[in-house]
Amino acid sequence: MIAPTISPHDPGLVLEHCDMTGSYITTDGALSWRMLNFGGVVNVFAYDPNDPDVIYAGSYALWRSEDRGETWRMMLPDPANNTVAHIVGDHADCHLTSDDPFFPGGRWRISAIAVDPADSKMLYVVFSGRRALLLVSEDRGKAWTRAQEFPRRQVLALHVQSGTAVYLVTDQGVERRQAGRWTHLAGPDGREIVAATIGGGKQAAAPTIYVTTKTEWQGEELAGGIYVSDDGGGTWRPCNGWVMDVFQDPGNGPAPHFRAITCSAMNPEVCYVGFRRIRLEAEADAGVREEVVSSAGVWGGHYQGWYNGIAKTTDGGRTWMIVHKESTAPSENMEVSWIERRAADGGRNIWFDDPYSLGAAPSNPDVCYATDLFRTYRTLDGGKTWQQVNSVRVGDDRWTTRGLDVTTCYGVHFDPFDVNHVFITYTDIGMFQSADGGKSWIGSTEGIPMEWRNTTYWIEFDPEVKGLVWGVFAGPHDLPRPKMWQGRGVARYTGGVAVSTDGGMTWTLSNEGMPETAATHILMDPTSPVGSRTLYVCGFGRGVFKSTDNGKTWQLKNNGIEGKEPFAWRITRADDGTLYLIVARRSDQGEIGDENDGALYTSTDRAETWVKMSLPEGCNGPNGLALDPRDNRRMYLAAWGRMAQPQDVGGGAFLSEDAGETWRLIFGDSQHVYDVTVDAKHPDTLYACGFDQAAYRSTDGGKTWTRIKGYNFKWGHRVIPDPVRAAMIYITTFGGSLWHGPAAGDPNAVEDVITPIPTASACL
Repeated sequence: MIAPTISPHDPGLVLEHCDMTGSYITTDGALSWRMLNFGGVVNVFAYDPNDPDVIYAGSYALWRSEDRGETWRMMLPDPANNTVAHIVGDHADCHLTSDDPFFPGGRWRISAIAVDPADSKMLYVVFSGRRALLLVSEDRGKAWTRAQEFPRRQVLALHVQSGTAVYLVTDQGVERRQAGRWTHLAGPDGREIVAATIGGGKQAAAPTIYVTTKTEWQGEELAGGIYVSDDGGGTWRPCNGWVMDVFQDPGNGPAPHFRAITCSAMNPEVCYVGFRRIRLEAEADAGVREEVVSSAGVWGGHYQGWYNGIAKTTDGGRTWMIVHKESTAPSENMEVSWIERRAADGGRNIWFDDPYSLGAAPSNPDVCYATDLFRTYRTLDGGKTWQQVNSVRVGDDRWTTRGLDVTTCYGVHFDPFDVNHVFITYTDIGMFQSADGGKSWIGSTEGIPMEWRNTTYWIEFDPEVKGLVWGVFAGPHDLPRPKMWQGRGVARYTGGVAVSTDGGMTWTLSNEGMPETAATHILMDPTSPVGSRTLYVCGFGRGVFKSTDNGKTWQLKNNGIEGKEPFAWRITRADDGTLYLIVARRSDQGEIGDENDGALYTSTDRAETWVKMSLPEGCNGPNGLALDPRDNRRMYLAAWGRMAQPQDVGGGAFLSEDAGETWRLIFGDSQHVYDVTVDAKHPDTLYACGFDQAAYRSTDGGKTWTRIKGYNFKWGHRVIPDPVRAAMIYITTFGGSLWHGPAAGDPNAVEDVITPIPTASACL
């Protein structure tokens, strides 16, 4: 989670975004959050300093809300000016083309927004790409001028000083426009700037600028670090004295690092900075120091004596005090959640991260939010105490959401003996279970080794033995996304099978005969005898494993499967015992006709031999297969498109009515369909979901499709009908946790984006 941005009018109104396309807003001081979806990652939010209802957001386009973030309209480019979204690549990235003469075009992304505090009609927007481009509007965004271009630089902060000057902080220094002229002001000591924050009221002659720079030891002295300018970047003074005062044995081990900083815009003398790898306690022996030196570059701060945290100044950087610190345990002044407990399990303590971002309230310097790899937390008392704002405790180690969820999940699984006993299989946080139909949740990976615990890809219940569950676990997350295997040896993946006999409370490894593998799916043959169940497991990069003794021992069954490291992904069984295997594609570009093609296999002898089947013409990215329960020869295939311009091709949902002999496209609006679901109780009702910001429903066997209104997350996984409430569905997602809502959509749902309304074929 990134860049908490607090309203200057109301400290209870906060926006932040994440790296999984979602944005989040709270209007009640983080008691609850609502997700916003712009079809891609938002880089920056900005508030109109004169109108509390107006907010701006910048992504691949400029958006404005005039109702405190309830709804949003695209401003630049003008969606009515032949603006077209092109959704391309493995992650269905969106970029725009437009006839809007003011739009830079291409793959530009907005990196900074500012509104002149003296005149709300004056807008400043920075687009970043091959270079940085500053656009200025004098009429609230109707027309724009290109004010200045800069060489390719990372823009870190933008500030307008009451109509008199504009300040742009980049990784190379400060660019200032005053009296119509631009001046470059060098950063402190010529070092690359890592982070920046700017504050200053309407009466200030020049803003106060804080920056952090890259650091290194020069002997026992720290070079780089924290600097402040009281004259808008003209001169700089270092603020590292406090670091040297507290650092034990300076000059040895990695230098401390500062990647997040924020000042209160209206009270710039108050500033918070995040720190990483500050040694506050002497080490017991030199061996610990060597471990820190070799490992701190990965996470840092999880060895005895080394800390990550936050420091604060109230006098413009002249003195600082540490207000939050974590090493091998949560901060003593932190109200914790399940996240911190999970971080400490296994003894590796790798989650006590330094802040990625900090955001201080412009009007109240006692309010500050921090985000890191897994958490958002905040202080309301100037750092004396901190509270996590992700989850709410509802019992002993039982939790529910506040709406701030940035997690990936694969399935919702219901105990056949108790429909209120529900599991969610997750990436990064393993697996959670609920005993009360989803009202509260507890972690459910006790017994799973740390090397496997990152992801639970699937679980399978024995419907005739209460409490018996098999699960597949893996160290690598996010499969089958190419980012996880490009340039990596998948044979080195960790993971395998575990079994639980107490309904998922505890687990025991059960993978004899199976080498370490990223196990991504498990399937039980329901006709096999109780106590000697036949099970099948997909090993990503290994192939198919089979057990005939309840999962105690396993054998590899790859006869007929082509390729050295088959990306076995999903396995499906027909009523007559025929098996179908999805092998994922090895290329995100999707070149067709080579060894990187995905494949579909079938076996009629219980996985002893496999036969390659034909895919739809032009399709090489199969991702999921569903069978009609009335007639298993009727099959629905979900597929990922191949990268092409202006849109990907070869993806969508396909139908075969002859057990895969022939296929025809029945849903092509989305080129990135993750899965197709058949409602077992109403087989003519189908669902399609994927990475194109929509889920779809058909009630006529795929002849026609309707977007499910109310669901608009960019990266969807699969739809799962609710077995308790027939009119409801769940949708698992890649980065938006689990959605629950009406199967037919909610006609009263408020669209986040009202111009343009997102659709799969083009979000414009």
